[in-house]
Amino acid sequence: MKNILVPVDFSQPSENALRVAAKLAKKNNAKILSLHVVELAESLFGSGQFNVDNEEIVFFMKLAKKKFEEFLDKDFLKGVDIAHDIEVGSTTFAINDIVEKQNIDLIVMGSQGVSGLEEVMIGSNTEKVVRHSEVPVLVVKNDIKDFDFKKVLFATNFDLKNVKAYNKAKEFADSFDAQMKLVYINMPGNQFYSSDEIRDHMRKFLNEVEIPLNNENVKIYNDYSIQEGVLNASRYEKFDLIAMPTHGRKGLAHFFNGSIGEDVVNHSDLPVMTFKIGN
Repeated sequence: MKNILVPVDFSQPSENALRVAAKLAKKNNAKILSLHVVELAESLFGSGQFNVDNEEIVFFMKLAKKKFEEFLDKDFLKGVDIAHDIEVGSTTFAINDIVEKQNIDLIVMGSQGVSGLEEVMIGSNTEKVVRHSEVPVLVVKNDIKDFDFKKVLFATNFDLKNVKAYNKAKEFADSFDAQMKLVYINMPGNQFYSSDEIRDHMRKFLNEVEIPLNNENVKIYNDYSIQEGVLNASRYEKFDLIAMPTHGRKGLAHFFNGSIGEDVVNHSDLPVMTFKIGN
């Protein structure tokens, strides 16, 4: 991990994310790029209706530059190689562009979460980034002063598509000497499996990642949804971090099927780290 991106809106959640990113940067001798986006309606992109010389946009960019000077003046950033950037447009578009151009390895974001009608109709920038990002995203809800993961929950259905995500999560957990447990959520209905069926499914995955099948490494929980099961499991065993793959569904597929990763990010008080896998 060499390059960490922290999108900021100068809020407390942004500062929480920056604090975590600073600790990760020190631990990995990495650089931080903090990004603020002066957001415009996505309907304007490509229409020629705006440009960066617009008087109002220039005002907000100057304001953001001034806020950055104050925002980055933190004791916890001392000794950290950090730069900042201000972009105009869509937050998700800007983040994806910078991830590619700056070879970003990890995005760390703060979030307050949304619920109810706002969650259905709008969603948050954090959710959108989780949905679209090709690199791992670490979402932080609270101020974590003692950032030291010891127990990591990796939520999985043991599909072999999750192997790459597991390996990345394991590498992250190992950097903290943390124990990582794989958690499977068994649900009633069409997705319910018998214990023997689940174990057969697990063995193929565990053989691929070369870990034994035992209670130290794997746990099965029964619940009414994957989201509820993951959140309940995280509380029961007092995990410090939830790690999980996400499909990054888009358009109607996202609307009708949702994204479990986004739902967990939205409702978990714990930090959540997501890893994009193919559909």
